[in-house]
Amino acid sequence: MKTLKDQLRHVRKQARPSVLPVFVAPPPPVVEADFRELMRDVKPLKQDGRVQHAMPRPKPRPLKQQGRQQHALTPQAEQALFAQMIGWFEPAHSISEHRNPGTAVNTIKKLRAGHWPVCAELDLHGLDRFAAHEQLTVFLHRARHQGQCVRVIHGKGLSSPGEPVLPKMVRAWLTHHPDVLAFCETRIEQGGSGAVLALLRRPHS
Repeated sequence: MKTLKDQLRHVRKQARPSVLPVFVAPPPPVVEADFRELMRDVKPLKQDGRVQHAMPRPKPRPLKQQGRQQHALTPQAEQALFAQMIGWFEPAHSISEHRNPGTAVNTIKKLRAGHWPVCAELDLHGLDRFAAHEQLTVFLHRARHQGQCVRVIHGKGLSSPGEPVLPKMVRAWLTHHPDVLAFCETRIEQGGSGAVLALLRRPHS
């Protein structure tokens, strides 16, 4: 019969691990080198005698710039400037007919033949280019709600002191107007080259 001491010796052997844990010692702390020690071989530069002047600080920007108030245009000056700018875009040649891309090819033929009845007419005789542009813009806006075809009489410019301007300008405006699909000169009995028939885009319902 085993004694208590022999039984405890057997239990001690089972509880003892076969491999003992390995303890790793922490690395030694890093000692930073002294700055003076690192820079002991550095030699200072020789003084060149130059003087560094301080840059002047920029002036604060005022809340209201007086220069802008001085350059403000009067209504008369603005109109004169506008008149000069319109002269830059004066076309060199007069266009006899025009059709927007996407419009049917036979639109000009049908327009000249009177396929669409004329719903409104505008006479620009005696107006300068500025008044004519204003009248034409308002006329096209209102005429869209009355029908599709309109007649614009701009004259042939035979009584103008110089080269006729209004016929070329009116046709150039119609070319770039978003609501004008096409236009062409009227027949001789309707004014010939002194007037145009314009086909307007239908208003959105």
